[in-house]
Amino acid sequence: MSGHSKFANIKHKKEKNDAAKGKIFTIIGREIAVAVKEGGPDPNNNFKLAQVIAKAKANNMPNDTIERGIKKAAGEDGAVNYEHITYEGYGPNGIAIIVETLTDNKNRTAADVRSAFTKGNGSIGTPGCVSFMFDEKGQMIIDKEECDLDADDLMMLALDAGAEDFSEEEDSFEIITAPDDFQAVYDALVAQNISFVSAEVTMIPQTYVELTDENAIKQLNRTLDLLDESDDVQAVYHNWSE
Repeated sequence: MSGHSKFANIKHKKEKNDAAKGKIFTIIGREIAVAVKEGGPDPNNNFKLAQVIAKAKANNMPNDTIERGIKKAAGEDGAVNYEHITYEGYGPNGIAIIVETLTDNKNRTAADVRSAFTKGNGSIGTPGCVSFMFDEKGQMIIDKEECDLDADDLMMLALDAGAEDFSEEEDSFEIITAPDDFQAVYDALVAQNISFVSAEVTMIPQTYVELTDENAIKQLNRTLDLLDESDDVQAVYHNWSE
């Protein structure tokens, strides 16, 4: 791998969102609801739910909040039907953007996403137009200051558990897995009391694009900020080298 670290961006985003932690919890709560509906309330028998719980814990979601979300989704009052819709498109200078949404109102979501692209001088493309530029991978980011293991020991622990790749940055470690191996590697690290800045199955760009034009950077940030403000948007992936 290129070793392109998301640590600084993730830390910045977490700090920015600390004031709106309810937004993060709402996003994860929807993912829990969908996972439970699709595969049941037991994470041992529901791989997708186990992944969402790992993501919830990496975002410091309290265990009782997670449990309440699972119970609510499994009960009769968990009847809201959310639909997965993925949008793909381009930002300034051809930056590739993937937007994953969970919505109970497709028209509202489509309008919000289209508006975000348009206001940032971008455009929505057809399904598949940019997703081929990304690989679906499990990714765990670990803060060096929060990790008691040295790099070699952590690397061997991760690789022995099934990780594909391990890289060390100035202030963090990054572990990459195949999507199906994410949970086994995550569980092995948690068993050693490893904590995460981020832990989720995500879309990682095969290559990154740099922007040097200040106006293009401003426009792209406009799109990303508007997408972040939408309650229906679950995740945004792009290949901008910030």
